[in-house]
Amino acid sequence: GLASPRPLASSQSSCQTGSLEELECRDLIGSGRDRTPNALVQVAVIDPREQYLVSQACTEIVEGSRDPLFLTGVTFPPEYPASPETLVKLTVYDVRDKARDNVSKPLSSSFLGSATFSVSDLLRSKDDQLTLNLRSSDGVLAVGTVLVSRVNMGEMEEGDMDHITADVQQAQKCTLVCESSQGTPNDKDNSPLTVFKNPVCKVYKFQTVDSKWMLVREQMEECTLSFSIPRQLLHLYIQEDMRRIQELRDLGELSPHWDNLRKEVIGRYGQVIAAYQETLAELNKITGPSFKPSCSKAQRYLEFIPINLHTQRMRVTCPRQTDAFYDVITVGAPAAHFQGFKGGGLQRLLSRHEAEKKSTAYQCIYYSPEHTAKAQEVLHSVGHLQPLISGLADQLLQAAQQHSMAGLREALKTLAGKTEQFVHALKDELVKSALLALHANPGHKDGQAPLKRQDSIPCHKEYDEEEWDRVWADVAKSLNCVIAMVDKLQEQEPINNNQEQPIPKQVLADVITSHNPEGDWREQLCPLVVRLKECVAEVVVRARRAMTFVLLQEAACSIPQGLFLKQRRDVVFSQALAALACGFVMRLYAGMEDKGFLRQLHLVGLVAQFESLLSTYSEEIGMLEDMEVGISDLHRVAFKITQAKTDDPCDLQPVVIGRRDHYTVEVPLPRLAFQTLPHEIKEGKALQVYPVLFNVGINEQQTIADRFGDISLQERINQRNFEILDSYYKSLSDKVPSECLPCFQTQTDLKDLLGTLGQNVVTKKRKNVEILWLAGTICRRLNGIRFTSCKSAKDRTSMSVTLEQCALLRDEHQLNKDYFIRALDCMRREGCRIENVQKNIKCRKYAFNMLQLMAFPKIYRPPEGTYGKVDS
Repeated sequence: GLASPRPLASSQSSCQTGSLEELECRDLIGSGRDRTPNALVQVAVIDPREQYLVSQACTEIVEGSRDPLFLTGVTFPPEYPASPETLVKLTVYDVRDKARDNVSKPLSSSFLGSATFSVSDLLRSKDDQLTLNLRSSDGVLAVGTVLVSRVNMGEMEEGDMDHITADVQQAQKCTLVCESSQGTPNDKDNSPLTVFKNPVCKVYKFQTVDSKWMLVREQMEECTLSFSIPRQLLHLYIQEDMRRIQELRDLGELSPHWDNLRKEVIGRYGQVIAAYQETLAELNKITGPSFKPSCSKAQRYLEFIPINLHTQRMRVTCPRQTDAFYDVITVGAPAAHFQGFKGGGLQRLLSRHEAEKKSTAYQCIYYSPEHTAKAQEVLHSVGHLQPLISGLADQLLQAAQQHSMAGLREALKTLAGKTEQFVHALKDELVKSALLALHANPGHKDGQAPLKRQDSIPCHKEYDEEEWDRVWADVAKSLNCVIAMVDKLQEQEPINNNQEQPIPKQVLADVITSHNPEGDWREQLCPLVVRLKECVAEVVVRARRAMTFVLLQEAACSIPQGLFLKQRRDVVFSQALAALACGFVMRLYAGMEDKGFLRQLHLVGLVAQFESLLSTYSEEIGMLEDMEVGISDLHRVAFKITQAKTDDPCDLQPVVIGRRDHYTVEVPLPRLAFQTLPHEIKEGKALQVYPVLFNVGINEQQTIADRFGDISLQERINQRNFEILDSYYKSLSDKVPSECLPCFQTQTDLKDLLGTLGQNVVTKKRKNVEILWLAGTICRRLNGIRFTSCKSAKDRTSMSVTLEQCALLRDEHQLNKDYFIRALDCMRREGCRIENVQKNIKCRKYAFNMLQLMAFPKIYRPPEGTYGKVDS
């Protein structure tokens, strides 16, 4: 979203290394008679000491001009800063075929000439400009010249921007682009940003409607959370399943029928654990890049890793304006690509499986998903509250030992509160009915239907139905006895102007050793406190057995398909959480100095808006069904900001804790940064995130779905998530003043934008991309986190991200409308997104064919020469 003027440290350092050279040619002659050239310059940076190539890139092609001004310039990679001796070789070509599969010259082109200069030549030049004569391959003077202009990005000021008006045709004077090779900057201030690495930077200079200039920086980075979050989740999955096995074993002696079911379930859990341990071991061996390329999306050991996860930030600098930042996270659709989509995705598979569990006769008891969720909640509650109650009971006895009525009252108040919470957590018919089922006879006579519903369970004669009620009630009775004793002790205390007087140590010792029942508070309380702890322990034992029995039935009913679906859901959630954690950290860093944002963060939370471009046809409908469940499952995640132990990068990595029904991601900050946060956040308040998903398919498969298929999944997703977004906005409006939200040039009211989005999600319109534009705009206006996805976050995602960036420049920063398409083509041809394609498939081509392009909305089509059939 639009962030406060505090960029990522790595954005500044990597984008501002070296100087930028603007390139222009004069008096070129085409390779054929009477032919105006389509000029392109190949740029090579050379280390003069070692005589090897440091980096290589190409400008865009300027068609039909003898005096072209190029959008693309030269920069130096951060790991090799420019020195006066650095050489730059410029080679000019006349292009006949625009296609190229890497950073070299196009496949069909003619050499027009080359020129070489050193950085020192440019530094000594008048007005920071060099005019170089082109020479042929044998060194003979060729026709034409190339002009190199130096622009120091770190020193460009308003006056400089106003004066940059080259005497070239109006159609050519709009942009300067530069690129930075990958590398991690060595800036001391980067320690909080250790999750981001390997930046790729592009810089543009665009003309505004009033003929001034804006500076635009694109920066794309990998995120170490691509691997660290899935590794942590796998470890937690293994721990949770191992605990489940132990709980099943702790059920003790069971009837032969239930025992056989238990053995089968434990065996299945063991298989899952072994598979997860194997995957985790393989992931721990991986070093190198911090992203999974699209060509690896179906690899087994990488299935928990998000596809092609990158951050992208656009920073805009305009005269007389504060810098603006626009962030987006790009990631392949969270889906189980290794497992495939022949039977559909999670949403369909889970619905089908739940229906089968209800209708098929199993040798177990059917419990609904709500019951199993309640069982997990009860298990967590008793596991959390029992040690708390035990500790508080000991504190009560300690206060009695010290003869402190104030301490006694305080300890009793806390103990009573936690005990009442414990009793309330167990006040559920599910516990009672599960205990009945546990003691029931699970067998059936020949000719009778096997068990499948709770109401079909015969009661065991030896089990008293009221036993659980008595045990549960004994906890409350024991607590009441403790309260009554404390009241009695208080009555025995002399009142001294309502002020408690400290008792001398010798007197207290005499009281303790005298064994006077009326004077020894601890002795009078101890039997009652012990009884309370015993009652709580007895309830815990029974509740754990009952709830573990429920989970045993759920697992037994699900074998084997249910555990496969659990694995699939684990995979999808892992990818989704890695992306969310990356986006949260980036948004947090960007908003550290924005008090309104921080207030919104702890009062309401943030919206995380996922934009999807998947079609609702063939395999992609399965991906979308996976993604829908994965994004929805993110509502089980909260974030917490902590103070890092040290500023060491290892101590600044986010940590995941919890279990499948609720996870917390702890984000550590350096001490100085942590101290600037609001009190509520520093106190450890859980920070909520509200995930929403909007999908509009745009490719040729969506054309088929629109005309002959079923688009109800897309319609349902968009309508349901609009309701979530609208509910979030209403909550935000009630709790946070509008001044906390960012300001935009476009004055459309948020309520009106939501109304328009609401109308669009119920309108029958093919490829209604306005849904995506509106949802993205609303997200930025709400200080939210933006995500864009397609199958691999490579091709369709690139078209969407570049379109959004140019639309923001037009709507928020007065980009000259006449140059909108050229700026869009420039970003798509030479910007960060084509570098993303290169990183993924080692080829500078978007994977589109002509049929796909014909199906795309026109504004989503890439420039000529940048697409073709590739293996992705």
